[in-house]
Amino acid sequence: MLRFLILLGFSFLFMHLHVTGSISKYINMKYSYISYITIFVMFFLTFVQLFFYIKGDKHKEEDCEYGCDHHHERNSWKEYIFYPVLIFPIISVFFIPIATLDSNIVKAKGFNFNVYNDKDASAIHQFLQPDSSIYYGQEGYDEYMDKAKKKFVNNNNRVILNDKDYLIGMETIYKFPGYFDDKTIQVQGFTYNEKELESNQIFLFRFGIIHCVADSGVFGMLVQFPDDIKFKNDEWIQVEGKLSNEYYQPFKKTIPILEVTGWKTIPKPEDPYVYRTY
Repeated sequence: MLRFLILLGFSFLFMHLHVTGSISKYINMKYSYISYITIFVMFFLTFVQLFFYIKGDKHKEEDCEYGCDHHHERNSWKEYIFYPVLIFPIISVFFIPIATLDSNIVKAKGFNFNVYNDKDASAIHQFLQPDSSIYYGQEGYDEYMDKAKKKFVNNNNRVILNDKDYLIGMETIYKFPGYFDDKTIQVQGFTYNEKELESNQIFLFRFGIIHCVADSGVFGMLVQFPDDIKFKNDEWIQVEGKLSNEYYQPFKKTIPILEVTGWKTIPKPEDPYVYRTY
C-alpha cells in the first residue's frame, strides 16, 4: 500500500506543478511535454500497483481459508530506508514554498566569465555571458550565431531583448559587440550591486534556464547611468541606451557596457526567468 501511495503522490505532484504553473521554476517549458507524459505514466503505474496490491490480498485470504500455519513473508526493514527519500520530494513540493532565484544566489556563489578563467575545469562558474557553444559543433555554432547576428543587427536601430530573445540576444551582443555600436538596446532585469563598480554603475541580471534549474545561470550586463544612482539588490528596472566597451579590471577583459539614456522601474515579472529557445 505504501508503494501505491508514493506513486499516487508523485502523480499529483506533477499535476500540481502544471496546474499552478510552478513547473516553469524547474524546467525549460520547451520540455514540458515530458512532464505531461510523466503524469500519465505515473497514474498508470499507480493503478498497476493498486491492482497487484488487491490481487495479493485476495491470494492471502484464499490461502488462509484452510488455516494459516505459516508466516507471511514480511518486507525487509532495509526496504523502508528508501521510502523517506521518495516521500521527501512530495512533501517539499506541496508544503514548502518555491523560492525564486535572486541576488542572494549571485552573492553567495559569485559570477564570472567562464571564458575568462583559463578553462579551469575544476572551477565552478556562474555565467554572466550566455554560451551555447557546448550544444553545437564549431561549424554548427558559427552558423547558429550568424543567423542570430542577422536577426538582431539587420532588424532596425532599436533592439528590444524581451523574454523570448533575452538569452540569444545577450549572447549575440557579447560575441559581436561592435555590430551594436549605433543601436539603441532595451533590456530589463533585476539590479545587483558589486563593490568594484563606480557609483553610477550597476549590473542588470536575469536568471536563465537552459534545460532545467540545475543548469541555470545569471546572465546580463553592466549598465552605466549619466549620474550617480542608488539601487538596492533585486529592484526591477527597464533601461535603454547605447552600447560601448570598457576594460573591467576584476575580469581583466574588455566587456560591453550599456550607456543608459532612459530607464524606469517595473514590477517583478510573473515569471522572472528566461529560457533558451531553439
